Amino acid sequence: MATGVENEVFEQLVTAVDRFARKRLIPAERQVEDEDDIPDEIVVEMKEMGLFGLSTPEEYGGIGVNVPQEAQLIETLCYASLTFRSLIGTNVGIGSQGIVMDGTPEQKAEWLPGVACGEVIASFALTEPDNGSDAGGIRTSAKRDGADFVINGTKRYITNAVRAGVFTVFARTDPSVSGADGVSAFIVPADTPGIVVSKPDRKLGQRGTKTSDVIFENVRIPESAIIGGPQNLNRGFRTAMKVLDRGRIHVGAMAVGQGQRMLDIATDYALERKQFGKLIGEHQLIQGLLADCQVDLQAARALVRATADTFNKEGQAILEASCTKYFCTEAAGRIADRALQIHGGAGYMAEYDIERFYRDIRLLRIYEGTSQIQQLVIARRTLAQRGA
Repeated sequence: MATGVENEVFEQLVTAVDRFARKRLIPAERQVEDEDDIPDEIVVEMKEMGLFGLSTPEEYGGIGVNVPQEAQLIETLCYASLTFRSLIGTNVGIGSQGIVMDGTPEQKAEWLPGVACGEVIASFALTEPDNGSDAGGIRTSAKRDGADFVINGTKRYITNAVRAGVFTVFARTDPSVSGADGVSAFIVPADTPGIVVSKPDRKLGQRGTKTSDVIFENVRIPESAIIGGPQNLNRGFRTAMKVLDRGRIHVGAMAVGQGQRMLDIATDYALERKQFGKLIGEHQLIQGLLADCQVDLQAARALVRATADTFNKEGQAILEASCTKYFCTEAAGRIADRALQIHGGAGYMAEYDIERFYRDIRLLRIYEGTSQIQQLVIARRTLAQRGA
C-alpha cells in the first residue's frame, strides 16, 4: 500500500488547493475562455504550489501523494475550470506515470525531478488518427537501426504537446505481431530532431487546454529510451494500460469536482430566480432535478474514493476503474444537462457559467477510453470473473 503524505500535511494541502481554486482560478475563468490560454502568472503559481509534482515520488522532488489523496486533490482543484487541471494533468497522470511505474532508476533520475517542479511538461502520445480507443491498432513504427530505433508516424489529440519537454511515445517495434503485442513505450525528448508539433486544435470546450497532432519523421532514439530499458521491448502496451487504469480514477475525480460546481451553480440560481410568484427552488419539479443531481454526485464521489482505495491497496483496479470512469463522467453529463435546464433560457446564454461547463464536461465521456470502451471492459471482465 502506498502511504502517501501524512494526514496533517495532506489536509493542509487540500485546504490550500481549495483556496487557490476558489479565490484565484475561478475569477480567471472568463479570461482563460476569452484568450484561450492560461495566464503565465497562474502557471508560475501552480509550479510554486507543487501541483505539477503531486504524484511524483518525494525522492525525485515531488509531493508523493497516493491514489486516494490524488483523487481528493483533483476533485478539489476541479471545482474550478477543467482547463487549469489540464495544465498539470499530464505531469500528475498519464504523461509521467509510465516513467514512475516502469522506468529504470536512470530514467526516473533524469526526468522526474523536472516533471515534479514543472520545468518539464510530460505528454502521453498514444492516440493516432485511425486509432484512439483501439490502442492495439497502433501504426506508428519504431524500426531498429543498430543500437537505435527510428520512429515514424503521427499522434493525434496529444494534450500539452505544444508545451511538452518530453513525450511518452507508443510505437510498434514488432510489425509481425498484430494487436497489443509488439508495441513499445519510449521516452522521447521534445527537442529530438524530426518531431513536428502542429498548431493547437480548436475544440468545443475546455478552451485554454492545448491538444495537437505530433508528427514523428525519422526520429532517432537509443534503445535505452525504452521505458524500463531494452528488456521491456514489445511490452509497452502493458505500461499504457497501467497508466490508463490509474488515469481513469483521476478522470472520475475530475467529474466529481465539476459536478459539485455545477450543482452549486444550479442551486444558487434556484434560490435567486423567481417564477410564478415564488423562487423556482420551491417548485417540486425543480427540486426533483436538484435531487437527481445530488444523488448522482454522491454516488460518483463514493465510487471514486472506493476505487482509489482499492488501487492503493492492490496496485490495480481494472474493473473498478472502468466502472468509475464510465459512471462518473456520464453522471457529470447528466448533472450538466439538469443544471442548464434549471436555468431555462438563461442557461443557453454565454454570460452564464453553466453554458461553458455544459460544453467543457462533454469531453470527459470520450478521452482516456470512451464510455463505450468502458462498457466493453466492464462486461468482458464481469464475464471472465464469473466464468473462472
